[in-house]
Amino acid sequence: MIHGLGPDSAIHEDEALGKAYDARLMRRLMGYLRPYRGLVVLTSLLLLAISLLQLVGPYLTKVAIDTYIVSQDYAGVRNMALLYLGIWCLLAVLQYFQTYLMHRMGQHVIYDLRTQVFQHLQGQSLRFFDRNPVGRLMTRVVNDVEVLDEMFTTGVVTFLGDCFILAGITVAMIWLDWKLALLTLALVPLLVLVSSIYRRKAREAYRRTRLALARLNAYLHENLAGMRTVQAFVRERRNLKTFHGINLTYRDLMLRSIFYNSLFFPAVEIIGALATALVIWYGGGRVVQGLVELGVLVAFLQYLERFFRPIRDLAEKYNIMQSAMASSERLFKILDTQPDLESPAHPVAVSQCRGAVRFDRVWFAYRSGEWVLQDFTLEIEPGERIALVGPTGAGKSTLTNLLCRFYDPQRGRVLIDGVDVRDYDLKDLRRRIGLVIQDVFLFSGDVEANIRLGDTRIGLERVRQAARRVNAHRFIEQLPRGYQEPVAERGATFSAGQRQLISFARVLAIDPQILILDEATSSVDTETEHLIQENLEELLRGRTSIIVAHRLATVQRVDRIIVLRDGAVVEMGSHAELLRRGGLYATLYWYQFKDRAEDLADLAPSGAQGAL
Repeated sequence: MIHGLGPDSAIHEDEALGKAYDARLMRRLMGYLRPYRGLVVLTSLLLLAISLLQLVGPYLTKVAIDTYIVSQDYAGVRNMALLYLGIWCLLAVLQYFQTYLMHRMGQHVIYDLRTQVFQHLQGQSLRFFDRNPVGRLMTRVVNDVEVLDEMFTTGVVTFLGDCFILAGITVAMIWLDWKLALLTLALVPLLVLVSSIYRRKAREAYRRTRLALARLNAYLHENLAGMRTVQAFVRERRNLKTFHGINLTYRDLMLRSIFYNSLFFPAVEIIGALATALVIWYGGGRVVQGLVELGVLVAFLQYLERFFRPIRDLAEKYNIMQSAMASSERLFKILDTQPDLESPAHPVAVSQCRGAVRFDRVWFAYRSGEWVLQDFTLEIEPGERIALVGPTGAGKSTLTNLLCRFYDPQRGRVLIDGVDVRDYDLKDLRRRIGLVIQDVFLFSGDVEANIRLGDTRIGLERVRQAARRVNAHRFIEQLPRGYQEPVAERGATFSAGQRQLISFARVLAIDPQILILDEATSSVDTETEHLIQENLEELLRGRTSIIVAHRLATVQRVDRIIVLRDGAVVEMGSHAELLRRGGLYATLYWYQFKDRAEDLADLAPSGAQGAL
C-alpha cells in the first residue's frame, strides 16, 4: 500500500481510479470551444500553413544539392539559400500569430470554465460542503482548471498540427523514395506497441497523482485554517507526521510518472535512431550504386528527423491529455452534482412578508437515521420574539438552518406566512431573513463593503445608521480610515466583539422581516454584550425574531422562551413562568447565575442535575 492511501485516511476523497471514458470527456471538453469557433478555424488554418511550410525545407535542400551544387551553379545555390531563409521568416511570423491566437482562445475557455465551476459551487447546499473539504474544492477550481488550460493552449490545436506534419512527411517520403519510406514505416508497429504500454501506465499514474495532490491541498488548507488549535494543543509534530505521509505519497506517485516518461522518451529516440541507421545503410548503398541521388537521401533524412519530432511531441501532448482527463473527470463530477436545494420552477410570488413561521411535524437528520428533530411542531406569530434554549445538540441551530433553507427536512414542512419555504425563490427567501451567527465571517475589502455586502441599494448613510444602532459606529470611526478601513482575511485584525458588531450592522442595513440571532453574543465581552443589550429592543422591533442562546441573559425580555432537549419542546413560556416552574430552564439558569440568582436560592443542586 502506498503511504497515505489507506482505507482509514481522515480525508475523504471521491473515487478517481474507475474506468474513464476518454472520448466522452473529450467531446464534452470540446463543447467549451464552440463559442470560439472562429478562433479555432483560424488557428487550424495557420497550423496547416505552418505544417506545409515546414515540409518545404528538406525539398529545397534536395533541389540545392542535386540541381545547383552538383552543377556548381553558385547563383542558384544563393537563390535557394535566400528562398530557404525567406520561408523560415514567414514561418516565424505565422507561428507568432498562431501561438498568440491559440493562447488567447485557451484563456477565454479557461475563464468560462472556471466561472462555471465557481458559480456551480455557489449554488450547492451546505450538505455538499459538509461532504467535500475546502482544500479539495480549491484543487478543482485552481489546479485542475490550470491543467485544462495547458490542454487547450498546447494540446488540442497543436495535436492537429502534429498530425498535419506527420501526414505531410509521410506523403513526402513516399514521393521521394517509396522503398526508403516503407523501410521507415516498418518500424511504426514497434512504436505503436511502446506507446500503447506507456499509455496504460501513464494514465493510471496521472490519475493517482491528481488524487494525491487533492489530498495534499485539503490537509494543508485544514491545518493552516486551524493553526490556532494546532499550536494550542501542541499538535505540530503529529500534524507534521501526517503531512509527511501525504506528501510522501504525492512524491512517490510523481516519481512513478517520471519513471514511465524516462523509459518512454529514450525508447522513441532509440526507434528513431534505428530508422535513421537503416536509411543511411540502405539508402547510402543505393546512392553509391547510383540508384538514388544524394539530395534525395539528405532530404529523406531531414524528413525522417521531422517524422519522429512530432511523435515525441505527441507523447508529451499525451501526458497533458492524461492529466487533463483526470482533471476533467473531477471537474465534471462537481458540475454534474445537482444542488440538493434549488428554487422551484415556478416560485411563489410574495409581495410582503408578515413573518409568521411554522415548523409543521418536521423530521430532520444530518446523517441517515440519526434524527435531530422528530415530529417537531412550533408556531411563531408575526412580530413575535422567541428564544430557543437548551443543552448542546438539542436542535436549536438546526431549526434556523431549516428556516433559511440551508437544508430541507426529510419529512414535514417549514412555512413562512403559510407558504412552504421550498416554494419560495431561494434568493427571495434569504433576503427576508437576517442571520447573525457566532462565527462571523468578514470578507477581504473594507468595513463598508462588509456591511453592505455588495448591495448597491444600501448607501453609506444607511451603513452608518445601521452601525450606530448597534454601537459599532464608535469603534469604526476610531479606525485610521473609518468605514474604508481595510479588512484582512476573515477579519483577523478585528476582535471577536468588533466582528460581531459589524455582523449586526450588516443585518440591520438589509432590514429583513425575520431576524435570527444564533449564539450572536457568545463571542463578545461583557461590555460589548451590554451595549448590544441596550439596543436589543430596537434590533428586534417590528420583526419576527428568533434568538438562539446559551447565555440566558440575552433572552429574558423575549415574548416566549422555547426550551428544547433532544429535538423536542420540553418547556415553553416567559422567563418568570419558567423559573417558577423549576424545570430544565430553571436548571440552566441556576447553573449560569447560581452566585447571583437569589430568586433560585431554593432550587437544590440535586434537582438541577435531575432536570438535566
